[in-house]
Amino acid sequence: MSTPPLAGGTAGPTALRPLLDTVLTALHDGATRRNGPLPAGGPDTVTSRTRTAAHPLIPDHGTGPHQALSTLITALAEGAADPAHPHCAAHLHTPPLALAAAADLAASALNPSMDSWDQAPAASALEADLTTALATEIYPHATSPDAVITTGGTEANQLALLLARERHGPVQTICAANAHHSITRATWLLGLPEPVVIPAPTGVMDLAALDTALTQLHRPLLVVATAGTTDTGEIDPLDHIADLCTTHGAELHIDAAYGGPLLFSPTHRHTVHGLDRAHSVTLDLHKLGWQPASAGILAVPDRHHLTPLHHHAPYLNADDDTDAGLPDLLGRSLRTTRRPDALKIAVTLQALGRDGLADLIDRTLAAAHRLADIVTKHPALDLYDRPTISTVLFRPTHAPDATVAAIRRTLLNRGHAVLGRAHADDRLWLKATLLNPHTTPEDLHALIDLVDTTTHDLTTTPKPHRTEGDTPR
Repeated sequence: MSTPPLAGGTAGPTALRPLLDTVLTALHDGATRRNGPLPAGGPDTVTSRTRTAAHPLIPDHGTGPHQALSTLITALAEGAADPAHPHCAAHLHTPPLALAAAADLAASALNPSMDSWDQAPAASALEADLTTALATEIYPHATSPDAVITTGGTEANQLALLLARERHGPVQTICAANAHHSITRATWLLGLPEPVVIPAPTGVMDLAALDTALTQLHRPLLVVATAGTTDTGEIDPLDHIADLCTTHGAELHIDAAYGGPLLFSPTHRHTVHGLDRAHSVTLDLHKLGWQPASAGILAVPDRHHLTPLHHHAPYLNADDDTDAGLPDLLGRSLRTTRRPDALKIAVTLQALGRDGLADLIDRTLAAAHRLADIVTKHPALDLYDRPTISTVLFRPTHAPDATVAAIRRTLLNRGHAVLGRAHADDRLWLKATLLNPHTTPEDLHALIDLVDTTTHDLTTTPKPHRTEGDTPR
């Protein structure tokens, strides 16, 4: 058996070209077989079909690259939840841009490891420039803003709390009931006190409750605000929260994993005004940035705020190498080996420019408002509220929560649509998180028709007839 070729070097592209053709064909074939936003049949059907296609995973004699690629990628695509389908709208799960996925292929082929300069000479330079550029978008008036690339919002939030702890010791975190679960998890991981959770009765942080908490609690304090909540997409009153933090001497972290990219839209950037007043900001470009996961960012107004992340490992950042001018990358993350995620982000930003990215954002938010309009005009549906970003909550009028939950699961099992679920106003709602800028009005009307049909099926199905003497089960 010949030795399999490598992806890198001058011969790598020649070896990759025929394999890519097989991959693309398999992606097409799998999507064609699925023929919808996700496979029908539920977990048991999908698991059985996938295991059959993949068996045996470790054969005695290999099938060869084309057969293995074709078999497993076709099976994975057939069994995928496809965020590129307009009816796959449950989560903050973006359909990545083709150009970003292509850039990610190059990153995989080159395989730089972002933990030492001699493993990633050009990639480290690109990452440094990209993180500075993104931090400057958030902190346009800061003298030395910087950022680190993370696996997503969870890691970025954890780093924000870690940096606050390193500045002040065991900080007391304050967040609202609408905050992402990663805040509580981060306090647990870091050995910090559990967050003080204040109400969010209207979906956003209650300012009076925050003022009271800041008055009563001992310092040091870290307030965590949210710009784009997971359930409703709402944005806390950032400027007012920053004012209270200034008054009480508290620090502020803003989790803008969802809403942060609105900065790139002249139409919508006003909704995240005040981001630059935070001591740290989480951004996640595998949401409203259309990047393949992962593409998280933690930005700070002063690069020296990142100093606590520095770690010394002589085989990666020896002092004499650093003194001689080799960049020290180990302080750019808590991870050691990590991918050059900066490449796909940089390719996207350069290819689209500010106006291209703004257009994607504006189209996506316009689709969410269009869906809200459709729901508002529908005689048998209730709308929770107008969308702040691109999340729309709706439910059949007068339906009990059990029916709402059953509608969602039925759509999943039939392979017709992927909708999320959220509790708000003491009720369960169907959640459409729109992230596909190609979604059309026809797609949205078809989605509502599917909900209508499913609701009818569930609420008009006759119950089994019981004859006299039958014992109820």
